[in-house]
Amino acid sequence: MYSDTVMDHFANPRNTGVIDDADGVGEVGNPVCGDMMTFYIKVEDERLVDVKFQTFGCVAAIAVSSIVSEMAKGRKLEEAKQITNKVVAETLGGLPQNKMHCSNLGAEALALAIKNYREKRHQDPRDAHAA
Repeated sequence: MYSDTVMDHFANPRNTGVIDDADGVGEVGNPVCGDMMTFYIKVEDERLVDVKFQTFGCVAAIAVSSIVSEMAKGRKLEEAKQITNKVVAETLGGLPQNKMHCSNLGAEALALAIKNYREKRHQDPRDAHAA
């Protein structure tokens, strides 16, 4: 059913938790299955120096969050954006067809955290007073 890699990341998830002063946060959910993922990133010199997550979901959702956090940590932002659902599923040794949507959620949550970081970084505090 699940690969040894999936079971390892489910039983021993890496990088769980919250980064209180996160540079970017990305949150996704699937209302059909109930999986919810939040990714927190810390960035220095366009590199992900820390990645943490909180996930409420099934075995596959937790394993996906864990492996995505490991794959992203230490990478440049542009490299991390190349983490796709296909790459995630392959790295985990495959997922059952009915759990493939979980690999989409992990990659999407990371991409949203990077997007949030970029939006916050390019926001000039003076813009708020311009109106």
